[in-house]
Amino acid sequence: MTDGTAGSTPERSATHDLLDRYRAVLPSYVKPMYADPISIDHGQGGYVWDLEGNRYLDFFGGVLTTMVGHNNPAVTAAIQAQAAKVMHTSTLYLSEPMIALAEKIAGLSGIPDARVFFTTSGSEANDTAILLATSFRKSNQVLAMRNSYHGRSFTAQAITSHSSWSSTSLSGLQVTFVQGPYRLRSPFAGLDDAAFTQAAVDDLNQLLDMTSAGNQAALIAEPIQGVGGFATPPDGFFGAMHKELTNRGILFISDEVQTGWGRTGEHFWGYQAHGITPDILTFAKGVGNGITLAGVVARAEIMDTIEVTSFSTFGGNPLSAAGGLATLDYVLDNDLRGNAKAMGHRFENAFGPIVDRTPWIAELRGRGLMWAFEITALDSLQPDPARTGAVLEAARHHRLLVGKGGLYGNVIRLAPMLDVTAEEIDEGVGALEQAIADAD
Repeated sequence: MTDGTAGSTPERSATHDLLDRYRAVLPSYVKPMYADPISIDHGQGGYVWDLEGNRYLDFFGGVLTTMVGHNNPAVTAAIQAQAAKVMHTSTLYLSEPMIALAEKIAGLSGIPDARVFFTTSGSEANDTAILLATSFRKSNQVLAMRNSYHGRSFTAQAITSHSSWSSTSLSGLQVTFVQGPYRLRSPFAGLDDAAFTQAAVDDLNQLLDMTSAGNQAALIAEPIQGVGGFATPPDGFFGAMHKELTNRGILFISDEVQTGWGRTGEHFWGYQAHGITPDILTFAKGVGNGITLAGVVARAEIMDTIEVTSFSTFGGNPLSAAGGLATLDYVLDNDLRGNAKAMGHRFENAFGPIVDRTPWIAELRGRGLMWAFEITALDSLQPDPARTGAVLEAARHHRLLVGKGGLYGNVIRLAPMLDVTAEEIDEGVGALEQAIADAD
C-alpha cells in the first residue's frame, strides 16, 4: 500500500490489471458496463462480490441469465454430478439428461405435438427458428417488430430493428418491420390500449397488402422487448396480430429468451398474456442459470421440414441439460412464477411513487420481475442518456447492479432473481432511490 505522500503512485487493483488484459485481447466492440469496470469474482444467491471484496445486490443477473441465484445449491450439485460422469456426447448418442429436459420443455411449451432442438445461445435459437419458418413456408419474407432485438448472428441481425445493436444491413431475407409494443415514441402514443392495438393491427395489414410478394414466412416477436427497454404491450396485443397472421397462413414465432420461465409473473411464457399459442418458440438465458443452454420448440410438422441430417455439436450436451433440468425443477418446485408476481407487485408499489415524483422519468413499464424506467430531459421526451449513465453509476456506488437499454441508451433495466426476497426488493428500491437522488 502507498502512504499518499508526494511522488507515490496509487496502487493498482487486481481489477485494473484484469481490465488491461481485457482490452488487450478482446475486440474493441466488446465493452465493460461501467466507467470503472467491475470484476465479478464470486456470487451467492442474489449477491456478487468483486475481486476487492465489495458486495453488490444483483438486479440484472448477467442480462437475465442467472435466474435462480448465484451458486444455487441444487443447480451446482446437478452440474458437478454430471461433470463427474460425462460432459459431452452430442446428439449422435442417446443422452438421458437431454431427452428428459426436452420432454419437460415440450410439455411446458403449450405447443401441440412439440419437438425440441437445443442450441447454445438465443441468437442461434432464433437463427434456427427463421430457418424452420422460411423452409416450411418456402419464402424468405419475414416480419419483425420495430424496436426489436433477436441476437448477434447474421440472421438474427437481419430481424433486429435496433440501430444501436445492428452491425450489418446485409441479408438474404426480405424483412418488413411492423409496429411493435413500444408506445411512448410511436405515432400511436396517445391512444388507449384497445386503440393502440387496433392501430398496430391496421399497420400490419396495410404492410402485408402493400409490401408482400406472395407468402410471408413468419412474424417473430418478443412478448416484452428486452434490449428495446422492456417495452410492454397491452394484453391481447399479439393475439389481435396473430388472428390476422393466421388468416394468411403466416407463422408466429415467440422469442421467449428473456420472458420465459415465469419471469413476467402472470404467466410461465410471455406469449400467454395474449391468448395465443405460437407456432415456434425460442428460449435461452435463465433456464441454464448461467450455463450455456438455449433452443427451439415447434410442432413436429414445422420442425421436421428439415429433411437432411442435422445436429448441434454442443446443443443439449449432458452438462448443460443437467443444469437446465435442475434450474427448471427449482423454478417449478418453489413456484418462482408466483414469487415473481408477488415481488413484482412489491417492487411496483414501492418504486412507483419514486417515479411519480421524479420529473425526468418518463415512464415505468414492465411486469413480474422485468421492469424498466425511461429517462428524458425535463418537460420533454428528449432522451437523456447522460443522466441515465449517471443513475447506472450511482446505483453501482450504492452497491446495486442494474442494466441499461433502449434505442437511445436512456432506459434502466431491472431483472432481479426469480427467487428474490422481500428484503432484497426493499434493499434494491432503497439503492435506486438514492441513485436517482444523486443523479437529480
